[in-house]
Amino acid sequence: MISLPIIAVKLITLLLSLSVAYLAFYAYQRSDSSPMFYVAVGFIFIGVGAICEGLVYRMLGTSLFSAAVVQAVLVSFGMLLILRSILAGPETQNV
Repeated sequence: MISLPIIAVKLITLLLSLSVAYLAFYAYQRSDSSPMFYVAVGFIFIGVGAICEGLVYRMLGTSLFSAAVVQAVLVSFGMLLILRSILAGPETQNV
């Protein structure tokens, strides 16, 4: 059984990342800046990655290693999207 403090911390992480994603998407809509869109999508992947390890482990009955790999891939993909938004040149600011 997953302990209550772990569930609480994972849910807080999910809520915070979705809040940042919402604000980034709102900024994207107001400014039409494509890097903000990548930030929003990146934080969605990070938030989903925060809770997916326990879900994959419990629901699919996989090993803890496999669940950790799935989480790491999702969080890494989110970080890559955020990195792409930071490295975007001025020519990609408005798409």
